[in-house]
Amino acid sequence: MSDTRTREQDETEERTRRSESVSEAETEEQSEVQSCPECSGNLVTDGARGETVCADCGLVVDEDSIDRGPEWRAFDSAERDQKSRVGAPTTNLMHDKGLSTNIGWRNKDAYGNSLSARQREQMQRLRTWNERFRTRDSKERNLKQALGEIDRMASALGLPENVRETASVIYRRALAEDLLPGRSIEGVATAALYASARQAGTPRSLDEIERVSRVEKMELTRTYRYVVRELKLEIEPADPEQYVPRFASDLDLSDEAERQARQLLKNAKEAAIHSGKSPVGLAAASVYAAALLTNEKVTQSEVSDVANVSEVTIRNRYKELLEADGAGLFA
Repeated sequence: MSDTRTREQDETEERTRRSESVSEAETEEQSEVQSCPECSGNLVTDGARGETVCADCGLVVDEDSIDRGPEWRAFDSAERDQKSRVGAPTTNLMHDKGLSTNIGWRNKDAYGNSLSARQREQMQRLRTWNERFRTRDSKERNLKQALGEIDRMASALGLPENVRETASVIYRRALAEDLLPGRSIEGVATAALYASARQAGTPRSLDEIERVSRVEKMELTRTYRYVVRELKLEIEPADPEQYVPRFASDLDLSDEAERQARQLLKNAKEAAIHSGKSPVGLAAASVYAAALLTNEKVTQSEVSDVANVSEVTIRNRYKELLEADGAGLFA
């Protein structure tokens, strides 16, 4: 037993001596490189050419050195923060832009072992205090609640991340300009999401927004008009063609039917029969009419469920679309 222990001690001492000798050799090599071997002058590194040159005599000591920095260049701090890939990127979807630290909800240590009851209780207290410190004032608490509401509604509506980012920016602007007094957080958040969806070209109808929102349709429309007016948002009227791909996908229609629906809407615009009519109703009617023209089996009830418009609206609009297309004999 003692022989084995002595052997292990000898091996440990040998490894220590080797590491010390290697570190001394590296130190001597670095000290030699720091001065010019010809005139003992100072060495200067030229990053553009990848060379190490003597500042006194001009001797090139080292060339073709490896640039261990990033491959991108930045000319100001904002561009450097944008291009840097160190750490998680900042995002407007979180009230602190993702710069704070989150304590995970898994009650396990770094090795994957479960924590004891005392450790779990301690971690829960830390999570509680962490949440309290992340929201320092009422505005941050307001923003945290609103961004969570925007993310919830966008997930339910299947909206992409760029729409969520735009909605977050709109809500931040509304909060900064004091547009919230007298209005609910949910109402302004819903209006911001509705506006951003229309700006991004992926609009959702008011009825669809109302289904996932916690505010009524009347409050939503009133708040939406107020936010757009005060923030001077440039939002074009909703185009019926923007609804067609989603309706056609939900009804499992062919590409030919989708193209036919788009053509019907273009003819309707040329005939100016789309003015004053709901874009959702026109889109639903064009999808139904296109399905008839391409001999695909789709009922008015199915289109009504997908588009959330009444069957009466579909019947009235699709006859107008077919007449404008010159296919009124199919009506």
